[in-house]
Amino acid sequence: MGMTDGTGALGLLSGGLDSQLAVRVLQQQGIAVRTIVFDSPFYDVSAAIKAASALQVPLRIYDFTDDIIALVQNPPHGLGKCMNPCIDCHARMLRRAGELLAAEGCRFLFTGEVLNERPMSQTRRAMGIVAEESEYADLVLRPLSAKLLPPTKPEIAGWVDRMQLLELNGRRRSEQFALAKAYGLQSYPSPAGGCLLTEPNFCVRLKELRQHEGLDDRRLVRLLRVGRHFRLSTGHKCIVGRDEADNAKLSAQRAAEDVELILPDDRPGPTGMLVGPAPEQALREAAAITTFYAKCPPGEPAALVVRQDGRPPFALTVQPFTANEAEACSIRLA
Repeated sequence: MGMTDGTGALGLLSGGLDSQLAVRVLQQQGIAVRTIVFDSPFYDVSAAIKAASALQVPLRIYDFTDDIIALVQNPPHGLGKCMNPCIDCHARMLRRAGELLAAEGCRFLFTGEVLNERPMSQTRRAMGIVAEESEYADLVLRPLSAKLLPPTKPEIAGWVDRMQLLELNGRRRSEQFALAKAYGLQSYPSPAGGCLLTEPNFCVRLKELRQHEGLDDRRLVRLLRVGRHFRLSTGHKCIVGRDEADNAKLSAQRAAEDVELILPDDRPGPTGMLVGPAPEQALREAAAITTFYAKCPPGEPAALVVRQDGRPPFALTVQPFTANEAEACSIRLA
């Protein structure tokens, strides 16, 4: 049984093994599959892009930033162990995908969810809530566990052969690995998930930003993924790059009022960014942190070049922070 009339299935593709298997299960039935991934400061879509290429399916990248920030701030079904509003997030993603069914030339939705694989969001009750609150409940198919769930419209209407769907259950993944081999899937990330809202250290940064600058500035939210973060005695924020990639991101994301701190003469080392506008005391503390991570000789004054829009670059000499001083302002788990 296949679909040759141009209507198919739109699937949520994280790039993980389960979502890839769900695509393959439907493709085995000759169903035309399209996919969607939800981009945000908390989720890297590169795995989905790679998976879509390997699976040879179209992929739509949807900017989910406003949705997920709103849910983090007000999660109707609560948060997980960190700041992850998983039930509300899944429901909202399905709602957004459902709104695009016609545009994508599809008539039902599918996910890679496995019954009881995740304790908060993939219980029978949670999966029911997610489907209902998506507003597309009758069109949401979970191919990997479908035989353990009530039949959906795609199955009842004969768009999908229920007998060819699966009955995976629980956290053991041996069946998924066997299926991956059978389907020729060779590249998939570990099952950890990849959402930064489940990572304790990241959530310390997120809560801290919410308390001070708030979450309305999307640039600052995205910068939570970059470098080391510090809260200065003045209340201002400083970010120091860990490597060249971080340095480049900080330079690219710097706003006009922010201050960039770099080593003189293009010597290798970290870039510091002071989120401005900020007073002289904040600038000197940011420079002291940056020179500490530049591994300038302890106890000796060190110089940095300061750049800020609207004024010429100038040199600033400071005493680098000690390890204890840098640690005292670090924003991370103790």
